[in-house]
Amino acid sequence: MTERVKVVTLGCEKNLVDSEIMSGLIHERGFRLVNEADEATVIIVNTCGFIDAAKEESVNTILEMADLKETGRLKALIVSGCLTQRYKQQLMEEMPEIDGIVGTGDFHNINDIVDEALRGKKPIRVGNPVFNYEQQLPRLVTTPRYTAFVKIAEGCDNACTFCSIPIMRGAFRSRSVESILMEVEGLAAQGVKEISLIAQDSTNYGTDLYDRFMLPELLNRVSEVEGIHWVRLHYAYPGFFSEELIETIASNPKICKYIDMPLQHSEDTILKRMRRPGRQRDTRELVAKIRAAIPDVALRTSLIVGFPGETEQDFENLCEFVKEMKFDRLGVFAYSSEEDTPAVRLPNHVPDDVKEFRVNTLMEIQRIVSRDNSSKYIGKEIDVLVERYDGRSDVYIGRSMYDAPEIDGEVFISNCRAEIGAIQKVRVTHAYEFDLSGEAVS
Repeated sequence: MTERVKVVTLGCEKNLVDSEIMSGLIHERGFRLVNEADEATVIIVNTCGFIDAAKEESVNTILEMADLKETGRLKALIVSGCLTQRYKQQLMEEMPEIDGIVGTGDFHNINDIVDEALRGKKPIRVGNPVFNYEQQLPRLVTTPRYTAFVKIAEGCDNACTFCSIPIMRGAFRSRSVESILMEVEGLAAQGVKEISLIAQDSTNYGTDLYDRFMLPELLNRVSEVEGIHWVRLHYAYPGFFSEELIETIASNPKICKYIDMPLQHSEDTILKRMRRPGRQRDTRELVAKIRAAIPDVALRTSLIVGFPGETEQDFENLCEFVKEMKFDRLGVFAYSSEEDTPAVRLPNHVPDDVKEFRVNTLMEIQRIVSRDNSSKYIGKEIDVLVERYDGRSDVYIGRSMYDAPEIDGEVFISNCRAEIGAIQKVRVTHAYEFDLSGEAVS
């Protein structure tokens, strides 16, 4: 009987791409992929291990899937991803329900792991994370047919004291331009219109392969692929954000005027402890340059509150910084102590309840900022990628170029008859905290 395989993906978009490649390899092997876990004879849980909450979700999901050995058809439970790369021995010792483990640098061997697990061998394939996939690996895209993520690099060389990514994903390593373009061309042939380029540090792209910053050239080359309408950039490290990159985004109409640039904090003392590039003055100057060159840009950033040594004054200053900078999109995270990272050894850790309070406070500030920012779109015409139809309200719902998949706001469109996946021009009539609504422009 053909094995039925369910792949469960947790964590970030980079993990999603890995799952899509594993799914492609499994499909090529002749196994049948299924949507429901209780139908599967083999389950692969692709885990996240970035912060405590993600680890807890991963462990709970593994245990939930393991129950299907009693209540379902499950014969083999395999765990992959960041959690396995970091905790392979602990997982196998403490969770005997697991039948096989594969790390972030070995997932391309997933079919061998499945075969060995089904034979009862309990394989562990976790080597040094040095693998960097190229376009020749099969991939089954699971996002809607009009949008896809493309990983342009793996790993990270930045030594941020709070981050465990280099431990789990290895050193920074770029894919070749040719490899990326071949993948994008294949996706475009399948009907993909929006490409989101992702890496842990996208602005550093190319320095290891070509001895220079290649992101501007890559963005232009990807935008030239026939069928691609939007190219979106994620995780732009501020230390390498060049004027050439700003000009490229400003001048190329296919590159979304959207920049996802994690800053992590505003205060120099905290940035220094984090080993982040530059200081607050540098951030202000960079943001001013970006906004001057790209007046309609949407800036997304992420911040960490409760980092060891963050005082009440530091936090108040951070709040004022957020009010003043008026970021269009903002994610706020409570600092999570990650073993084997330098920040764990820093003094003056902040209590969990204080961290939670600071997260909530900052997000309330951002709600007001977001509402004010959204109002600037009223009366303007914007392009919207149509994603679904709500028959009860008779409206189509989509995203503008200023909104990334899953994490940002939506646009509600009335007086519209559009195909899902089409790009529709919309005149904005109302603005809310995170969403917009308007009427289709014929």
